[in-house]
Amino acid sequence: MSNSKAYTPLTPAVLYILMALADSEKHGYAIMKQVEADSESKVSMGPGTLYGSLKRMLEAGLVAESEKKIDPDMDDQRRIYYKITGAGKQALEAELERYRRVVSLTKRPASGVTT
Repeated sequence: MSNSKAYTPLTPAVLYILMALADSEKHGYAIMKQVEADSESKVSMGPGTLYGSLKRMLEAGLVAESEKKIDPDMDDQRRIYYKITGAGKQALEAELERYRRVVSLTKRPASGVTT
């Protein structure tokens, strides 16, 4: 989809999964561990959330299954690796830009707002 704004706002699960896949392809368990690391253990993503989100993300074209195997001799052949797609990168960047705009609003002086 060419309109990256169509995917925003992203759910927290989708945002964290896209961030986890932004630098490299990963299998499910590695994605869960990356989310935990990225969130400084504030987000713990279980298999139901992860695989439900991945299914919807595959259908939306945000991620794709990869043929990549880190080390086929050491890796479980049933492991599916996922990679971010061009649409996923666009959606991630649009979401991060949305967050940047929100943060910039907090740095502006209040303009006539009273509490």
